[in-house]
Amino acid sequence: MNSDINALINGVGVVGGGTMGAGIAYVFATAGVPTTVVEPDGGRAAGLVGSLQVRARRGVERGKLDAARADALDGLLSVTDAVDGLPEGLDLVIETVPERQALKLDVLAAAEARVPALLASNTSALSIDELAGALARPEAFLGMHFFNPVWSLPLVEIVRGEATSEAAIAAARAAAVAIGKESILVRNVPGFATSRLDNIAAFEAMRMLEQGVASAEDIDRAAVLAYGHPIGPLHLSDIVGLDVRLDIARNLSGIYGEAYAPPAVLEQLVERGDLGRKTGRGFFDWTA
Repeated sequence: MNSDINALINGVGVVGGGTMGAGIAYVFATAGVPTTVVEPDGGRAAGLVGSLQVRARRGVERGKLDAARADALDGLLSVTDAVDGLPEGLDLVIETVPERQALKLDVLAAAEARVPALLASNTSALSIDELAGALARPEAFLGMHFFNPVWSLPLVEIVRGEATSEAAIAAARAAAVAIGKESILVRNVPGFATSRLDNIAAFEAMRMLEQGVASAEDIDRAAVLAYGHPIGPLHLSDIVGLDVRLDIARNLSGIYGEAYAPPAVLEQLVERGDLGRKTGRGFFDWTA
């Protein structure tokens, strides 16, 4: 257990039990931190703990997770259906709801009312300063951008807002260390550092697919074999969620222009409900 776990003795809240929220909850709970997830969807909430137990068992089988930590998961992880079900005075609350500013503003205001020591957004593209605008304590708010799959990727991108205090940044760095992550600190510019790099590659791969340059499989193989990427940009887009990619494209293209404009194939897939792995089909077939 990392010594920095002592910085999180009051526990962590995660608002949103989707792919990213579940992954964030998993890494905190398996690090020994009491973790509460807010998930209003009853079906998703019911399956959340079980799915993370399966993930923990796989981690033990692969030698990635200590068996004692996997066994402790049940007692450390809880689920509630509303933000006001979070305990008051948590060390950290992270919102992981979809990339829609109005939704995030509502969620963050409700989370701040639970008086956490530190409040964070997992946004990959929205302005931290705009999200902080309605908060009573903007100095205790920042971005903590995790990457999917959260249990495998070692980075947390910490985004400093104009009002973010040095104490908040130190607390976010300590939280990252407690779950075995490294962190980088970036200024609050649209897309930060990682989303600008990641999405420009993803959108270009989609345009190459539209133009018939190569198949989706071969475009991804080029990224993996020529440049050493662990996964191709189209597979990664399916894992992230094509609806998420489309939200980001619409946000960033309004700021940076045509390079981030949503490719037509992305809009078409989202329109027909093929959102990637979570729906079984996107650029690839995930039903198997």
